[in-house]
Amino acid sequence: MTIQVSTVSDGKATNGKLRGDRVAYLQQLLSLRPELDASGDWLQPIRDRAAARVQEMAIPSTKDEEWRFTDLSPLLQVDFQAAERSSAVNLSEIEAFILPEIPCRLVFIDGAFAPELSTQAVISESLIAGNLEAIQQSPLKDQIQTYLAQQQGAEEVFTVLNTASLRDGAIAYVPKNQLPETPIHLLFISITAEKATISHPRALVVVESGSSLTLLEQYVSLGEGTYFTNPVTEIWIAANAEVNHTRIQQDSQNAFHIGKTAVSQARDSRYACNVISYGAQLSRHHLEVYQTGEQTETTLNGLTMIGGDQVADTHSLISLTKPHGTSSQVHKCIVDDRAHAIFNGKIFVPKPAQLTNAGQLSRNLLLSPKARVDTKPQLEITADNVKCSHGATVSQLESDEVFYLQSRGIDADTARRLLTYAFAYEVIREISFPSLRESLAQFVRNHF
Repeated sequence: MTIQVSTVSDGKATNGKLRGDRVAYLQQLLSLRPELDASGDWLQPIRDRAAARVQEMAIPSTKDEEWRFTDLSPLLQVDFQAAERSSAVNLSEIEAFILPEIPCRLVFIDGAFAPELSTQAVISESLIAGNLEAIQQSPLKDQIQTYLAQQQGAEEVFTVLNTASLRDGAIAYVPKNQLPETPIHLLFISITAEKATISHPRALVVVESGSSLTLLEQYVSLGEGTYFTNPVTEIWIAANAEVNHTRIQQDSQNAFHIGKTAVSQARDSRYACNVISYGAQLSRHHLEVYQTGEQTETTLNGLTMIGGDQVADTHSLISLTKPHGTSSQVHKCIVDDRAHAIFNGKIFVPKPAQLTNAGQLSRNLLLSPKARVDTKPQLEITADNVKCSHGATVSQLESDEVFYLQSRGIDADTARRLLTYAFAYEVIREISFPSLRESLAQFVRNHF
């Protein structure tokens, strides 16, 4: 089904038709959700509640404040089909995405677990990692039900659509007081086909008190076709626990990617996240962190690198609700050609969150006269004893910096590349994995 989007110039009647089109399109996407097999019966109530909620929703438009700068009309022009389980991928085809420093790898093809491409599921004293279908047969099932689809922010339309379509997913569970020796690599691969497909990858990460985990979450494709991936990742960090999280979005240049990461932090916990986005024709990432205990630390680093006609949107939320919380956020965008980057970052500091220390910085580099950035850092503070700051810059390369390098014998083009690389590397250097760090640095050197 392809929906013809109406104009909004002829008043209420057209507005009503526009919403009707977007309701119908969302219902069509819902109808494509995969069926459950008998072993997943316990998921059915979760799916059904979400499906009922989807019935009340519509695809957002630019008239919705949260989507003002991101027009989803190109998405509505595509007639998606349900992604089917594929067995045609072999290990050599995904070799470029395998990191030698991460021996624990869970691979999903179009949202479905691919055991033949994954390392063996880990069930040890310090770490339990596998897919939802397998773990739901284990004693861990009860804990999984406690956490799955319980995060705040679950009412966002694409998150609800993911939950309504839930069939399988990645699970990482660290019991109390454990320090797993190996990071975990969650590799989500989309296969492009003749017809555009939709998939709903899912991940649940639980780190119990006194434990830590290093996690790499990566979205890639085989081929440059059109598809829509709608992932959701839930992360629960208990008291005095720690998660170091890297998220890489490098989808096909013809893809649509709308993802959610929701994080809950208990007291004395630490969460550090590095997000790199440079794929997809239209992408959006909701990153939401909820601090629920005192003396909690959150560090967010983001880098968006786009060109051509790409659109990349980052919406972040840090909610600090208890005293002595800290957060630090730096988000950078490099925008070339006619591309359009959006950053909307909110920090909530309500009255109980006294002695909060929160900082947020949005820095944007435009490499073309037609490149565009919309940035909106937001602080909402009602507590009266806090230290909070935010800021945003949008600039081009400084001509005097280019001139300085030229005066040292470096040609102008190389000087511009060096300065762009230095701008990006401030975020890339925070990534824990040397081979991934080098491949991202190489991408910057080759494309900007």
